[in-house]
Amino acid sequence: MKVIAEYLWLDGKNLIENKEGDLTLDPNKNQEVRSKPRILDVADDTTFKDLNLEMIPEWGFDGSSTNQAKGHYSDCVLKPVRLYADPLRTIERPDYLSILVLNEVYDVPGKKQHLSNTRAKLRELVEKYKDQEFWFGIEQEYTLMRVDENDFSRISRPLGFPKKAGEPIPQGKYYCGNGVDKIVGRQMIEEHMYACLDAKLLISGTNAEVMPGQWEYQIGNGTNESNPLRVADDVITARFLMERIGEKYGVVASLKPKPQQGNWNGAGAHANFSTKEMRKSNDCFPPIIEKLRRHQAEHIAVYGEGIENRLTGKHETCPYTEFRAGVSDRGASVRVPWQVAANGKGYLEDRRPCANINPYVVEAKIIETVMEG
Repeated sequence: MKVIAEYLWLDGKNLIENKEGDLTLDPNKNQEVRSKPRILDVADDTTFKDLNLEMIPEWGFDGSSTNQAKGHYSDCVLKPVRLYADPLRTIERPDYLSILVLNEVYDVPGKKQHLSNTRAKLRELVEKYKDQEFWFGIEQEYTLMRVDENDFSRISRPLGFPKKAGEPIPQGKYYCGNGVDKIVGRQMIEEHMYACLDAKLLISGTNAEVMPGQWEYQIGNGTNESNPLRVADDVITARFLMERIGEKYGVVASLKPKPQQGNWNGAGAHANFSTKEMRKSNDCFPPIIEKLRRHQAEHIAVYGEGIENRLTGKHETCPYTEFRAGVSDRGASVRVPWQVAANGKGYLEDRRPCANINPYVVEAKIIETVMEG
């Protein structure tokens, strides 16, 4: 039986070349998802439930084409770390077993973890602090954008905006709206939601956002399944599925923090998090919030390129140069949801991360700060 295995990995957009010509890490750069399919042979009666990581071989790719290696020594290794059912190929060709294979990237010499491999650090932190039982939830906002009519490699304006110039009526009626005068792109968003469900991602909801063409989906279900690695992996895979579905509609799901200048909301990726202690009592909240305040600059430095264009103090944000926490305050840096305040236990919402974050980097930074001291 043939298995179509789509290997996914994050590229080297987070690497920059220094004066000596060596690649160095910039954790604030958002990595893009790359992929390619491999055909594998398995027993004829194999189902997805029968598969495990040991059955999926490592593979290689040309790192010089993804900013992860130099041309004279360009091979990089893909090491499988999580499997998903492929909801897109399964619909197109149900006669094949189709899967998605998420990978970490390794160097060939000694198979050391690659400099661009930000998942590795999070993996180590999760193991180090496993007794804390961190849970995460990411609210991934994005904006559906048209492709430039004269250059398919460039994006132009959001769906719902006039193609050339001008703007729709001011925001207010679009958030969670219904009707053709308020909503654009719903068919694509519904298709993405079902694809995430079919792939068994921890998607827990979706909604139209404040600006036309802007949407959000949430990854994380508030259970033990929502461990940091699983949530970050699911965010990356959900982004991949959105890009693939966007190909069908000729639309780009942009993660730019401020995709449209003017009096319009930006796009974020609010990070909700808790430990087992936080889920027992809010008494531990003040010292955690104080740590987040003290390390504000470090967090802003990895919360998404272009964050200064989004965190301006307007459009439900706190300026990136300031820190404020509050109950039910969507203009705060860190919000305590009203249900959490009423229950006396629960989680915190870090509202600072931008839509284009690397979820592995952001979750790692939050864990480091919470566990300080």
